[in-house]
Amino acid sequence: MLDAAFFRRWMSATAAAVDREAARLTDLDSAIGDADHGANLQRGFHAVIAVLEKEAPGTPGTVLTVAGRELVSTVGGASGPLYGTLLRRTGKALGDAAEVNLEQLAEALGSGVAAVSQLGGAAAGDKTMLDALLPAVAALGESFEAGAAAADAGALATVPLQARKGRASYLGERSIGHLDPGAASSALLIAALVEAAA
Repeated sequence: MLDAAFFRRWMSATAAAVDREAARLTDLDSAIGDADHGANLQRGFHAVIAVLEKEAPGTPGTVLTVAGRELVSTVGGASGPLYGTLLRRTGKALGDAAEVNLEQLAEALGSGVAAVSQLGGAAAGDKTMLDALLPAVAALGESFEAGAAAADAGALATVPLQARKGRASYLGERSIGHLDPGAASSALLIAALVEAAA
């Protein structure tokens, strides 16, 4: 079973992964976006860790709701609202349970991903974070490792796609051949589950 401590570890592992990969995320974003994705997420997840230490939420749902709220208020651009919505809606779906299992997490994350899709008006194949998150949710019920592998594969599959949503869509065909930065950072978020479980 997964308790609040697990979800705090997940956020810490995500923050550490974003720190490690911030320069790469910004490089990816400089090709087809605003060149600020790494720095924005870094700032956001540092703020998340600080607020989780201060507030010490006691349930999985509250950990994610607090983290999402913090991302919305500290991250500029599109990634703050999108990641914030993902975590807040997932937290809300988990409710007040003190512990949840893998299936419940996968189902709740599915609600979060649906909310992101609604907010951004994006679908699978639009070359966005959803291309990593949708396959991850589908595989997550099996294991954290399966979810992480699916997210990685989904992110890589954005390279040949033409962006149809977000800043990259302005580039038209020039967006083809680039890994989507949002899909890359979403794969880090899912991979951090494996680390939190270890």
